Amino acid sequence: MTFFLPRPDRRWLSWWESRPGYLAVDVAVTAVCVLPALSTEGISWRLLAFLVALPTLLVRRRFPWLPLVATPLFCWGWGVLPVMVICYTVARQWGLRRRTLLAFLLAAGLTVVSSWDPGPNDGVLYQLLVPPAWLAVPVLAGLWMRQRHTLVDALRERARQAERERDLLAERAVAAERRRIAREMHDVVAHRVSTIALQAGALSVTAPDERTIETAEIIRSVSARALTELREILDVLRHDQQEPADGVHGVPSDGSVRADVAELVRDCVAAGGNIHLHAPAELPVVAGAVRRAVYRVAQEALTNAAKHAPHARVDIRLADEQGELQLTVSNRRGGRRPSGHAVPGSGYGLLGMRERVTLVQGTLVTGPTLEGGYRVHAAFPLVPAVSKEPA
Repeated sequence: MTFFLPRPDRRWLSWWESRPGYLAVDVAVTAVCVLPALSTEGISWRLLAFLVALPTLLVRRRFPWLPLVATPLFCWGWGVLPVMVICYTVARQWGLRRRTLLAFLLAAGLTVVSSWDPGPNDGVLYQLLVPPAWLAVPVLAGLWMRQRHTLVDALRERARQAERERDLLAERAVAAERRRIAREMHDVVAHRVSTIALQAGALSVTAPDERTIETAEIIRSVSARALTELREILDVLRHDQQEPADGVHGVPSDGSVRADVAELVRDCVAAGGNIHLHAPAELPVVAGAVRRAVYRVAQEALTNAAKHAPHARVDIRLADEQGELQLTVSNRRGGRRPSGHAVPGSGYGLLGMRERVTLVQGTLVTGPTLEGGYRVHAAFPLVPAVSKEPA
């Protein structure tokens, strides 16, 4: 059993900017300020006034005016060090403002009055200048800390703004590149496929024999389906959409991996392929990403087999083994395609399959067989599909 410790509630530290270190510093400063008063003997009115004013130093960050109001009590007692702390706090919290100057003049005047003791060794000028000079040091330190924190905050905000602008520019660049790719696909690929579909349709009307008509109709049907899938892909590229949660582009299915692959095999067989599907009647229901990966891997493997081993027997096996969905596509040695009829390839088929499988945490093994054929084996994790029905 795992126990989780609750996070400490630091709302009570809001007066110290939710930092325990600041509270510890204020307690230490208060303790240091009280040491001269504790060294005196007996209890006097000056000592009582000093002790009454002392707690205001603990809340000086939240209420800097409160210890400032208590400055007369500090000056009446042993208040040189507390008044220096008050001057630093006021300058640190308020910055270079008129009220900071008024607070400094008030503290300096009270300090001069409370420490006035004209003796034979100290002149009047010394009595008037030395206490304000001592108080000017913490004021300058407070102003410097105020300016430093302001500069740090400005630099942090500038860094955040630069990061936001960088992300925005990256998103714009990605969107522009997606639109450019969509335009190229529409202008080049869609045009070529549309031409194939139109030519196949014309051939099916004017063909002299039934076999030619059937072949032309298959080409037209495949071209029309390719245009449908291409249109969906263009919508994804142009409108920055995500792939559907379930199903595969252009493949009507009842929601099972077996139905997707069976539909693919039927199309290839209709086009003249020698393909055999071996799969149990029931396979586990998996997530949409796994279904798409299985379909695309099988599709690419069949395409490669048709290009490199035409008319060879191709076996597709689907199985639920070792807690994984296993897909194996193997073909035998095929005959050579006549010169001039070779189908050009992009060279990225295996790379695309590996990326698809890796995205769903699967594994892919490809390579030639001992009989001279080729084998593609992919293993996919059985990630269940998310049910859309309420529990």
